[in-house]
Amino acid sequence: MNAQIAAAPARERDAPAPLTQLEIDQRVFDLYDEYCHGEIDRREFLLRAAAVTVGGLAMAQALLPRYAQAQTISFTDPRIKARYVSHPSPGGTSGTMRGYLVQPTTPPPYSAVLVIHENRGLNPYIEDVARRLATEGFLALAPDGLSPVGGYPGNDDDGRSLQASLDPEKLRTDMVNSARYLKSHELSAGKLGVTGFCWGGSTTNFLAATLGPEMKAGVPFYGAAAETASVPAIKAALLVQYAENDERINAMWPAYEAALKANNVAHEMHIYPGTQHGFHNNSTPRYQEASAKLAWERTIAFFKKHLA
Repeated sequence: MNAQIAAAPARERDAPAPLTQLEIDQRVFDLYDEYCHGEIDRREFLLRAAAVTVGGLAMAQALLPRYAQAQTISFTDPRIKARYVSHPSPGGTSGTMRGYLVQPTTPPPYSAVLVIHENRGLNPYIEDVARRLATEGFLALAPDGLSPVGGYPGNDDDGRSLQASLDPEKLRTDMVNSARYLKSHELSAGKLGVTGFCWGGSTTNFLAATLGPEMKAGVPFYGAAAETASVPAIKAALLVQYAENDERINAMWPAYEAALKANNVAHEMHIYPGTQHGFHNNSTPRYQEASAKLAWERTIAFFKKHLA
């Protein structure tokens, strides 16, 4: 027993350190982006990463999410109270939606923020983002677009496949209904903000155009721009957050910016140097701590300004 105890620290010292962002080849990041967006499956991602560079397989495996690392706010944090809720969703995937609702333990009402997941359902990282918002005084709801088909399945591969199988228009309707449910919630002060990541960032832009004056502020992280024809309907102030190394998404900005300016939509945009798509997600090496922290500080300040 004593020998085993003594050996444990040695094994920990000998274990290889996890790869950092700077140690991963950009070509592997690009393949991961294809994988995340459903253009290639997990097997193809690993095979192509192994072929593109020496050590590519290890780089690819390092990019797969480790959600235990993503928890920054405990489920039992005394500053918050969290629970799962269900609400009607007419015109959506099944007519009902489920979400993760987190409130501060200070007295209500609260400004409300909808948190929209990536293209794989309500995973632990997005739930943690909702808890982070609650610690800042907001009522946060993170809807699970996969709830009509059983909810987030516990891993991103199956979650991505499930989300890809859904009718995209009905899924967006589910997000619209979740936003309106949150805005009118008994704990809500009636002022609605929306943030989201990747697919959720795109949906944040979509909701800004769809909800019009019902939405006061939006913070899309590396999300596709709203359709130009829909921009005149946007009444929310927007804080647009981009990664530097995200050519597909960033290429949409010039036209989006022109449309926002032409329609007098209050907005600001930040590109974070040296970052990858997904840099805010602290469960993989795409995470860039300094930029993620700055982007989050800007997000909180923006919501406090526009939802006060």
